[in-house]
Amino acid sequence: MNETISALLLAWYDQNARTLPWRGIHDPYRTWVSETMLQQTRVETVRGYYERFLARFPDVAALAAADEADVLKLWEGLGYYSRARNLQRAAQEIVRSYNGQLPASYDLLKKLPGIGDYTAGAIASIAFDIRVPAVDGNVLRVAARLMNDARNIEDTAVKKEFRQIVWEVLPQHRVGDFNQSLMELGALLSLIHISE
Repeated sequence: MNETISALLLAWYDQNARTLPWRGIHDPYRTWVSETMLQQTRVETVRGYYERFLARFPDVAALAAADEADVLKLWEGLGYYSRARNLQRAAQEIVRSYNGQLPASYDLLKKLPGIGDYTAGAIASIAFDIRVPAVDGNVLRVAARLMNDARNIEDTAVKKEFRQIVWEVLPQHRVGDFNQSLMELGALLSLIHISE
C-alpha cells in the first residue's frame, strides 16, 4: 500500500506541480532560501523576493559577508525578520564550519540557526535526496484528509503521529519530489478551503 501511495502522489506531482523558480534545482542554498522565505508566506509573494535575494546574494559566502541592513532591506515586506537574521547567522556558521557548503546531513542542518525539523527535512530530501520527511502545515492537512482525522493538526502529539506516518510511506527514491508532492497537494487543499 505504501508503494502505491508513493507512486500515485509522484505521478500526480509530475502532471500537476506548479512551475516555481526554486523547483527542479537541487541546489541546497537555493532550496534553503526558498523554504525559509515560504514559512508563513504565500508562494505568489515569495517569487519576486526569491529572485531579487539570489541576484544580490547568489551563494552562502555572499550572504554570510553581507551587511545585515542589506539583508533586511531585501527581506522588507516578507515579515518575520528573525528568519532573515537566522538565515545570515546560519550562512556565517556554514562558512566557518562547513567550508561554505550546506551539510548533507539532516541532523547537522537542524543545528544551524533557524533550521528546524521541517526545513532540515526539505533541504535534505530536495537537495540531497536523503530519505527524511518534510512535514509542514500543508502535509499535515493532506495526512488529516487521507486518514479522515478531524483532530487538531497543531497539536504536538498529532504532528508527531502524522510525521511517523509520512516516514512510513516515503519512497526509496525521489524522496524530495515525494515531499514536494505532499506540500503541493496540501497547498492546493488550502486554496480550495479558502475559496469555499
